Amino acid sequence: MTSAAMTQQNRKSRAGLQQKLLAFASLIALLVFFSLASDKFLQMSNVIGILQATSVNGVLAVAATLVIITGGIDLSLGTLMTFCAVIAGVVLTYWGMPLPLGILAALGAGAFCGMISGTLIAKMKIPPFIATLGMMLILKGMSLVISGTKPIYFNDTPSFPEISTGSLIGDIIPALPLPNGVLILFILALTVSFVLNRTVLGRYTFALGSNEEAARLSGVNTDFWKITVYSLSGAICGLAGLIIASRLNSAQPALGLGYELDAIAAVVIGGTSLAGGRGSILGTIIGALIMSVLLNGLRILSVAQEWQTVVTGLIIIVAVYADMMRRARST
Repeated sequence: MTSAAMTQQNRKSRAGLQQKLLAFASLIALLVFFSLASDKFLQMSNVIGILQATSVNGVLAVAATLVIITGGIDLSLGTLMTFCAVIAGVVLTYWGMPLPLGILAALGAGAFCGMISGTLIAKMKIPPFIATLGMMLILKGMSLVISGTKPIYFNDTPSFPEISTGSLIGDIIPALPLPNGVLILFILALTVSFVLNRTVLGRYTFALGSNEEAARLSGVNTDFWKITVYSLSGAICGLAGLIIASRLNSAQPALGLGYELDAIAAVVIGGTSLAGGRGSILGTIIGALIMSVLLNGLRILSVAQEWQTVVTGLIIIVAVYADMMRRARST
């Protein structure tokens, strides 16, 4: 590596570290502000509620991180989550199959849909925005068709809610009733972080976002690895579908639209570049916590729902602008 390339790489590393530190400082500032504004904020029940909300958005944000690092985007994350929840409902409730098969069906459906999106992008050269927009609409319609436009309840599978609302840690340490959904998020974050930083898949994921043409010319099967990334992202969306369905004890076919925007916002806030080639799971988790803390704090302060939506939109704009400024400084 030349000295100029090393200098540019060092700039990118410093920019990424600065963004993570800024995001963490923002999270601490929000915690301090809302704890001073309301004595209800730091109550154990509210903290657990924040973590439960983060478990869904955080898992989706991890899925979005993988795709965005490659330089792509996935607008179907939220509806794919819903579709996988509906598939689990069909397998467990309509067909009466055991819980492990329902879990595998949700994960498999997510991976299959992700593979289709990846194939459309890699093989047919359809822009990621268009391909995943089409997939979003298809999955939204398919969820309504398969469920008959009605929620699917998991009353015949009593252990299903334990996926999200149970507490393995709480059974061991009663003073720490951490929901299983949050535990799943942390385990997933550690696993995907390891994959990105220590495996061939992770190396090629960053290579696709940094310079896909250079990777292809060096002999990397870029189409295969891009499809693999989208498939893995889809399977993670299936996991998010299981978490939210178990939390609600039902698969809501009309739910999911809009979740992808919160996930993408969390990814960008955490320092992952929309241009691809740079990002981290740690930053994404911090970004997801910021989103959850902010919305929860606004709700506790009785801020109207419409204004909460306005704030979320402003955060997305600021986060994208900050990403543009980071890229300009690192070039």
